[in-house]
Amino acid sequence: MKGWLWERGRGRVFFGFFFFFVFFLYELNWMIWVALREQESVLTCSVFYFSATMATAPYNYSYIFKYIIIGDMGVGKSCLLHQFTEKKFMADCPHTIGVEFGTRIIEVSGQKIKLQIWDTAGQERFRAVTRSYYRGAAGALMVYDITRRSTYNHLSSWLTDARNLTNPNTVIILIGNKADLEAQRDVTYEEAKQFAEENGLLFLEASAKTGENVEDAFLEAAKKIYQNIQDGSLDLNAAESGVQHKPSAPQGGRLTSEPQPQREGCGC
Repeated sequence: MKGWLWERGRGRVFFGFFFFFVFFLYELNWMIWVALREQESVLTCSVFYFSATMATAPYNYSYIFKYIIIGDMGVGKSCLLHQFTEKKFMADCPHTIGVEFGTRIIEVSGQKIKLQIWDTAGQERFRAVTRSYYRGAAGALMVYDITRRSTYNHLSSWLTDARNLTNPNTVIILIGNKADLEAQRDVTYEEAKQFAEENGLLFLEASAKTGENVEDAFLEAAKKIYQNIQDGSLDLNAAESGVQHKPSAPQGGRLTSEPQPQREGCGC
């Protein structure tokens, strides 16, 4: 009798634990599903807004240039993008997770160029994800922090990715950010310039905080891309060129900048 009761008790404990475990898995799957749905809704909203805008709004630019911003975590990539698109400095700039996106239109003496700028995460764990955004980039802004030599030492790795994953005509500009922190400088202007010259890169130092040379960083790359178009060295019919062209646009001219209002939030 005691043995039967013992076995019965063990059976109840087993089935209790079994049903608890099933319920736990159900709750866990539910939380994961909700999280994925939230991410999907944000992505769907963004894609819908982009598609609806492209379908209904008239083109007010002649070209689209795709840019990517690459470099170690914490060098100020997002701050440079924000300064260029918003004319503001983000003092507490969060680290990018995956990629972020911004746009601005610049003018080429009568015709306009829309810059589509992809800001990529610098953490190693996101490299596999962000590498997919290199494809079809007309310009790449490779950023290091002049106060942190380690970010400069890693440039060769970033340059290798840029060379291997973009087309041969992609314009790469090296940017030494945080030029306002001269007293904390750990990388000299001369050695960075030499690195740029040896690797065929454009180069300048900038400050996302003060705005120094931020305009030039984006515009110098655009000038070089446009020059490649004029020279015929960039095939606009190739998808990997990173440039889209509207045939009816007027030709020629000098590059100037024109800030554009940014859309705040999604509103979905």
